[in-house]
Amino acid sequence: MPDQPPDKFQMHPWRRRARSTPGPAAGPVLEDRAAFVDLVVSSNFSFLRGASHPEELVAAAAALGAPAIGITDRHTVSGMVRAHLAAREAGIHLVPGARVELWRDRKAGAEKMDWERRNPLTPPSDRVEVAIHALDLEGWRTLCRLLTIGKRAAPKGHCLLTVHDLLQHHAGIAVTVLPAQSIDRFRIEVVEGLATLGDLKRRDALSLGVQRLGGADDDLHVERIADLSRRLDVPLLAQNDVHLHASERRSVQDVLTCIRLGCVIETAGRRLWPNDERRLRNGASMAARFPEHPEAVARSLEIAERSRACRLDRLRYQYPAEVVPKARTPMAHLRDLVERGARTRFGPTIPDSVRRQLEHELELIEELDYPRYFLTVEDLVRFARSRSILCQGRGAAANSAVCYCLGITAVDPTRIDMLFERFISRERDEPPDIDIDFEHERREEVLQYVYEKYGRDRAALVAEVVTFRGRSAMREVATVMGLSRDLVDRLATDIEWWIDGVADRERVRELGLDPDDPTIHRIFQIAEAMLGFPRHLSQHVGGFVITDGPLWGMVPVENAAMADRTVIEWDKDDVDAMGMLKIDCLSLGMLSCIRRTIDLINEDRSGDDGGGLGG
Repeated sequence: MPDQPPDKFQMHPWRRRARSTPGPAAGPVLEDRAAFVDLVVSSNFSFLRGASHPEELVAAAAALGAPAIGITDRHTVSGMVRAHLAAREAGIHLVPGARVELWRDRKAGAEKMDWERRNPLTPPSDRVEVAIHALDLEGWRTLCRLLTIGKRAAPKGHCLLTVHDLLQHHAGIAVTVLPAQSIDRFRIEVVEGLATLGDLKRRDALSLGVQRLGGADDDLHVERIADLSRRLDVPLLAQNDVHLHASERRSVQDVLTCIRLGCVIETAGRRLWPNDERRLRNGASMAARFPEHPEAVARSLEIAERSRACRLDRLRYQYPAEVVPKARTPMAHLRDLVERGARTRFGPTIPDSVRRQLEHELELIEELDYPRYFLTVEDLVRFARSRSILCQGRGAAANSAVCYCLGITAVDPTRIDMLFERFISRERDEPPDIDIDFEHERREEVLQYVYEKYGRDRAALVAEVVTFRGRSAMREVATVMGLSRDLVDRLATDIEWWIDGVADRERVRELGLDPDDPTIHRIFQIAEAMLGFPRHLSQHVGGFVITDGPLWGMVPVENAAMADRTVIEWDKDDVDAMGMLKIDCLSLGMLSCIRRTIDLINEDRSGDDGGGLGG
């Protein structure tokens, strides 16, 4: 199973919602003209780049008095739901976005997409980085579509987008060309192309990013970008390339960089940033940094204000319609199937108690608009049985007489006292969750049936966020800090005593280490800070989401490591928070054992008059 942190490390805001009080609604961004909004911000969902959780960045922005914050993780929006919920709780506006590489063409991108591992100090000259911000819901769909295009064109963990992709898809977004070490010819061509082709400039949605991060040539670089801004008539946008919510996380940032680039602290050199300047700042600080370009600071407020039409809680999930025959409503079709199944289960006379239970459940299903969810699950079960694939629903769904009549579960409502509200309740703001076990050797047939029926643009597996826990954090940090391999192994394999994040001094001495040694102390300090940090995205064991329209209308889709599988960027908590219904198609080895047992019995009985067992 993927490495998941306990709740005490970093609980998802959706799970924490019952314990917290929502903050005030976000007010107009332009209330304070002296304010500033950091729009280019990387959280730890940029994977081994940002050193702060999205929730920490949002809270820090609110503490600085910022009216809004932009989150632009690299090639992903996998942390956006967490940021959205945190911003709603803090009472500030979230400007959703992403930071992407744009290549001259796909061939160049495919050949050089691993350039950081080979030569991180010399970026290729045929790429440029931009920050994309969604200004409205159409812009959010554009962003998700671009990320889907880039990720479907590349291996897992990569994104391959070209300038042409952005010129084709730019409705509802604002684009900021981010600063680089030099202003080369390709960069100028990109800005010229974005300014003259499409409608970005006409909509005043194109900017040139400018930053001062404590470098010796900051003034010269700012003036060169300002000159380009004047020549091309493209406004400046002040930004801080934020990767930290507080300067104390710089050591974590350094370690994450070394893990990503495969080096150790001692030899990292200029691959590490020279200071902790990439952090959130307030309006007064930014005004002091850009006294000659106040319009660049004010530009952040303008973009934030224009993005107020893009609120993720306005996204509406639509369940697919294929499971409903033409000229029928989902509820009418569900009632027909339940009635037919009830007569199959109980005969022509359905017990009064069952009839009452069914009516109670159906009324609640109709009220909460879940009939198509039940029809989809019934369709999967029917397909599996048509292929003689053993399957069985379980979990809270066993409290449903509707599931029993649809053949999803095998719990007879006449033999137990059912509590349907344990499964579905109007008081709980949670979608239903039906777990279906299939024979583990044949589950892939069911998964591919889903892909074939709905298409890969409308069906995908839910993501799983693989995170740093005790052993993985200790192993990675100790390796980066230069400890020997045998000592790293001893630290990592003996981690149970440290799982709460507190090192026992005597236990450290037993391992032959001095707990007062600065390096050892720093290793434990950094490893503890990294507990719960996302490492990468994996795929859920079997959770599917299916939509009526393209999935990229809500969330990007990427290739999985396994062949013939695609995955969305959100995990199960994100999906629940956004009101998307998930179907769990799980595998169970014991069902495969039962299948083989049935087959063996049928083989022995093949010559007998008694016939074989059904499957």
